[in-house]
Amino acid sequence: MTMRRVLFDPEDYRELDEQDRALLAKAYDRAKWALYKNITPKGFSACSLTDNQVYGTDVNYRSIWARDGAMTVIWSLDLDDDSVRECSARTLRTLISHQSPTGQIPANVRIDTGEAEYAGVGGIASIDSPMWLIIALWRYSKYTSDWSIIKEYRHELQRTMDWLSAHDSNNCGMIEVPEAGDWTDLFARSYHVLYDEVLWHRTLVCYSHILTELGSADRAGDYAKWAEHVRDVIVRSFWPTTMRVAGEEVRFTSAQYALGDARYLVAQLSPFGFSWRCDVLGNLLAFLNNLTTREQAMQTFRFLWGVGVNDPGPVRNLYPPVQAGDPEWRDYFTVNLLNLPNHYHNGGIWPFIGGLWVRFLNRLGMTELARREMVKLARLCELGVSFEWEFNEWHHGVTGRPMGKAFQAWSAASFIQSAHELHVDPQTKFDHE
Repeated sequence: MTMRRVLFDPEDYRELDEQDRALLAKAYDRAKWALYKNITPKGFSACSLTDNQVYGTDVNYRSIWARDGAMTVIWSLDLDDDSVRECSARTLRTLISHQSPTGQIPANVRIDTGEAEYAGVGGIASIDSPMWLIIALWRYSKYTSDWSIIKEYRHELQRTMDWLSAHDSNNCGMIEVPEAGDWTDLFARSYHVLYDEVLWHRTLVCYSHILTELGSADRAGDYAKWAEHVRDVIVRSFWPTTMRVAGEEVRFTSAQYALGDARYLVAQLSPFGFSWRCDVLGNLLAFLNNLTTREQAMQTFRFLWGVGVNDPGPVRNLYPPVQAGDPEWRDYFTVNLLNLPNHYHNGGIWPFIGGLWVRFLNRLGMTELARREMVKLARLCELGVSFEWEFNEWHHGVTGRPMGKAFQAWSAASFIQSAHELHVDPQTKFDHE
């Protein structure tokens, strides 16, 4: 079941007082305004081109980013606006038309020059870019009933899936990710990374749907079976439990027995160890994409609520942050002073994840709490470095003050999507990401 188109009406939020409902109405309007600031002839920019100064490596913000653009496309589908819909199509075309000969999708395409960049800091490949593109192409085409892009680029999409599949180098079901090879491109995550594995599962599901639409039922069935296998591997590997699975080999690297019984999916696994930290984004996406059960998600909620990842605003992306001297610390965290503790990917507050947090709560059936958390998210997005309602990229994890770029597209789009989604029965199952 696909989510029906809805309009946001704060008067439906009767559990909130008049002041909070007025705040949400203004936040929704300002979110659309911020989104419109990112409409360019080549697609959605990462942040407003006219409201942000760029220095040095910041020039890459003047780009159509695959992950940012794809998320923005997905989360703005409910807006019945021709300019948004046309920009969504341009975003997808810009990205796939710059595919490499091997099938890789660029991390970003520069708006000013049209130059494609396939790697992030240090020349490391962007693994999540093609996955977000496949997911967005399916969601856009299904929602609009416009299959022209998929039909035009059907061979390119297969090359992209082949490129991704090659990253399962040991045929275990999960892909192997280089350090700093995804959205946390200045952070020490590698090999089997929760966020990337969740996206990989969702990509297989979406590509199966694409093949069905293209009339390749047998191949679609193969990808669907592959997706189910990957789902089982992810949950079995990342959710620690003392319950021994019959016939399963216990290896010295296994998180299953070293951590006892889990409250969340751990952040990373490798042949040499694991990260026990909670990747908040990865866990939220896992439940929203039906990888974890409601019982597991409730355990995760109780943990996240107890440690306060939603304070001072929803939500911090990592708990707890990595401190200098910790085995997971890397000296490059200090590049541009981005990943100091409680900064950026190291425990910073990200409004786009805040929108997912609101939807996570709603899916659990806690709609009243979800709406109150959306008020907190609105107050966060109201802050700004220079102006009110900047919908900044990220905020400091302790002070809550904005530190990222202003008028960030995915921050605005995520708020819009959460506002829409809270009108839907939380028990309804539908394609999210």
